Amino acid sequence: MSSPELSRMIKTRPLPGETIVIEANVAERSALAARFGLTAINTLRAEIALEARPTAIRATGRLTAAIIQPCAVSGEDFPVAIDEPLDLRFVAEHALPADAQEEIEIELEADDCDEISYAGDMFDLGEAVAQSLGLAIDPYAEGPGADAARKAAGIVQEGEQMGPLADLLAALKKD
Repeated sequence: MSSPELSRMIKTRPLPGETIVIEANVAERSALAARFGLTAINTLRAEIALEARPTAIRATGRLTAAIIQPCAVSGEDFPVAIDEPLDLRFVAEHALPADAQEEIEIELEADDCDEISYAGDMFDLGEAVAQSLGLAIDPYAEGPGADAARKAAGIVQEGEQMGPLADLLAALKKD
């Protein structure tokens, strides 16, 4: 297994008292862009506050990024701004129920979806930020040239009619 592109290991005790700022450098942004199929990540920054809870460490904050991604329709690159709230819980593996560690398929509740397990006395906050970025990217995002690419390919959009019958109906409507 290769090492994460954006690793920021945090000791669980004592937790840093101040807000943690994670800014990806050029090499990290380039590696993450390759991981997520992006043309580029121009900026990636997260500001996170950590709070010790009885069964977990809660991480809340904000993730911002400026990315360049290919349009899902035309393939042309276009810029996208990402601004997402972060709300994560890091749970020690030994604190998870025994059956949750052994089960292959676990049923998740809405509150469980943001849990990230860790082993030992450290967790990787950088990898959690990277995963959050991956989830924030719209894989079907359309750039400004999407409509022109559809038209050039002869793809009919919802509500749009094409063909001889459509032309005949359009002529009738004009009368």
